Amino acid sequence: MPKFIPTLKPVLLACLITAISQPVLAQPDWDAINEETLRHFRALLQFDTSDPPGRELPAAEYIRDVLEAEGFEVEMLANNDERPNVVTRLKGNGSKEPLLIMAHTDTVNVDPAKWTFPPFNATIDNGYVYGRGAVDDKDNLAAGLMVMLELKRQGIKLDRDVIFLAESGEEGATEFGIEFMVNEHFDKIESEFCLAEGGSVARVNREVQYAGIQSVEKIPYQIDLTARGVAGHGSVPMQTNSVVRLAKAMAAIADWVSPIRLNETTAAYFERLAGISPPDAAARYLAVLDPATQAEADAYFREFEPRHASMLRSSLSPNIIEAGYRINVIPSESKGFVDFRALPDENIEEFLEEVRRVVNDPAVEVALGPRNTRPRGEARLNTEAFSAIEAGITEHYGVVTLPTMSTGATDMAYLRNKGIECYGIGPAIDREDAALGFGAHSDQERILISELNRFVRFNWDIVLQIAGE
Repeated sequence: MPKFIPTLKPVLLACLITAISQPVLAQPDWDAINEETLRHFRALLQFDTSDPPGRELPAAEYIRDVLEAEGFEVEMLANNDERPNVVTRLKGNGSKEPLLIMAHTDTVNVDPAKWTFPPFNATIDNGYVYGRGAVDDKDNLAAGLMVMLELKRQGIKLDRDVIFLAESGEEGATEFGIEFMVNEHFDKIESEFCLAEGGSVARVNREVQYAGIQSVEKIPYQIDLTARGVAGHGSVPMQTNSVVRLAKAMAAIADWVSPIRLNETTAAYFERLAGISPPDAAARYLAVLDPATQAEADAYFREFEPRHASMLRSSLSPNIIEAGYRINVIPSESKGFVDFRALPDENIEEFLEEVRRVVNDPAVEVALGPRNTRPRGEARLNTEAFSAIEAGITEHYGVVTLPTMSTGATDMAYLRNKGIECYGIGPAIDREDAALGFGAHSDQERILISELNRFVRFNWDIVLQIAGE
């Protein structure tokens, strides 16, 4: 009996021939990449790019030189020669809009006397690298640099252009960095998706618990309180004392429980967090999703989980008081300053009116003060990029992904406001580190080398998934 030979349909046959003829890409040499990552990472940490005063030039030149040595075309764009932004691009076939990888070269400043290891030595000790910027943001900077280098070395075919931006001025001087780029050179970074800082993978006792991916952030404002009264001699107390008026106003603001308002990100966050939490905590996280039960859960958060309480509302923190100039004089004017973090859809004027109602004193003026704020914007969760990130978290960390609203601020806000879907990612960090003084902006900032390496592989896979042909 003759052997049956199946007939392939022409389209299927063509696809099979194409697949067979495609070259098989070599797997990256991860041992070599890990070694190179550490070398670039330590070199970047050793540049003092503290902001203030703000001088990112040495780090920017280092990145430029590394990229140009590999054949990249690099631009240094700046409105201050000491604070350039580095931009390069790998071209795709144009079938999809670009992907932007962004990280900042500046860091917050330091008090060297408080550091066990010098802040700009990039000291290695017991598997960690110590240095200012280790987790904010030279980890993302090194990871983004390595992904760009390896994409070019591997000759990866892309559906999207992949753009790399090493920006200046993120730590409070955005006029030199992201604002300059958005206002003057947006065509250089315009994209559909962006990956930047703002997320992290949480570890407890060296075990990964969950991954937070930042998709929206609160907007920073400053509220100024000015209390006025009658000046006089301190030996004669008066009810018009401006210090007392200010103290009562600040206390009233601190005691006020502002309204709860969830959004897509925070609702998904608490729902997913409930799924990996012990029963009592899970009940609270689910309760806060229901207006009928959220008050009790919120009261618990305000006392024991203040970060979660802040994620539920526009928040107010009275932080500075300026009052009086000598002990025997009642001052006629006292000032207070409140850190106001608004939900991205907050009506600011209406909120200020509510603060005035809470203060309830016509002798205390309530007004917005000067601050480097951010524009509004939010990334959606039902996108190709977020799906790729979530798949990468599952593959590399084996935990649930929690969409997160940051209570702080990042430069992604400027890009989201222009319609770019931005997601904050970050390496695995021990949750104990912050309390021990090893976290971002601390006096012993550090990262595990093994987690930096894992973060690079995670970046590599999600970039291929989002941008690969």
